[in-house]
Amino acid sequence: MKYTIDAEGKKLGRIASQAALYLRGKGSASYTPNELPDAQVEILNAGKLDINEKRSVQTVYLRYSGYPGGLRETKLGEFITKKGHAELLRKVILGMLPRNRQRSRLIKRLTVKN
Repeated sequence: MKYTIDAEGKKLGRIASQAALYLRGKGSASYTPNELPDAQVEILNAGKLDINEKRSVQTVYLRYSGYPGGLRETKLGEFITKKGHAELLRKVILGMLPRNRQRSRLIKRLTVKN
């Protein structure tokens, strides 16, 4: 199945959770947790997401290089200016998918357009 989600004027978390649900195949009657569903998700108008100014300053994404003192933090506003809305949506949806072998296969079925 192919699902299309219009992100114009909607919140980031709502769009991401809906896309993760469709990618897992939980929207179909034949859902099986251990099988890869045939779902494709396309998100349109990612650049028109509704993100508050307060949230873009307060939300912080962390990553660790593995070295001592290697904890790096990026604010949501900086992340959007560097990588864009499409990569932000991909990162948030990836965090909502289960951490198993299917995760990398599921995220490949996601397309995000600005």
